[in-house]
Amino acid sequence: QVQLVESGGGLVQAGESLRLSCTASGVGVGFSRSRMHWHRQAPGKQRDLVAAIGSDGSTYYADSVKGRFTISRDNTKNTVYLQMNSLKPEDTAVYYCQIRRSNGVEYWGQGTQVTVSS
Repeated sequence: QVQLVESGGGLVQAGESLRLSCTASGVGVGFSRSRMHWHRQAPGKQRDLVAAIGSDGSTYYADSVKGRFTISRDNTKNTVYLQMNSLKPEDTAVYYCQIRRSNGVEYWGQGTQVTVSS
């Protein structure tokens, strides 16, 4: 059974940084062949894709986070990271990790809360 566990969320002030981590279990060596995503959902809003990283290291960022957020992965630890700098109050949301395996099957983590105060 594939499981994703996010960590690193918290309460920070605007301008500060946080690093989110998401560790996958139950995927074995398949992690390196998987595409990893970070999404976020603010209260009353839809869940949006924030960043993604492919098996080849290629990355995607939503316009709202370009230049501030960096996604990376450590395949030796089955972990994906989201470094968030220059945080803004509008970054406040629950952040979810998603894995899309090479067979197309997707799994989600339980989410971690990020709150940015002004």
